[in-house]
Amino acid sequence: MYAQFSGGAAGTAVGAAQATIAALTVSIGTAGLAAAARHPALLAQVDQHAAAVRDSLDGDRRPLTLAALAGYAEGVRAAALEHGWLPPAGPVDWSDPDWPLTRLLAVCALARPTARPA
Repeated sequence: MYAQFSGGAAGTAVGAAQATIAALTVSIGTAGLAAAARHPALLAQVDQHAAAVRDSLDGDRRPLTLAALAGYAEGVRAAALEHGWLPPAGPVDWSDPDWPLTRLLAVCALARPTARPA
């Protein structure tokens, strides 16, 4: 994960970030964001988490990149796993998602092309 960023390594890092965000979107983002669109309370939670992620990544001063969002998501996942969190094995009950899932869903929301500046 700490590859030198020279030549092909930079392309590999971009590809890794894209793959991380794509996997996150497939595993929870698509269903979670659809659920948030139907449930205002979940949408509010996701919005609050997205604001916190943006603040953490200094998103008001610089554009949020897929690399920054992917790194953040990996950090959230690793910390949650260290504290005993288990990712869902099946469909998620979006009526009451836990903190890590809501935070990761917020990353998915921020990673959407419409959420990031071009």
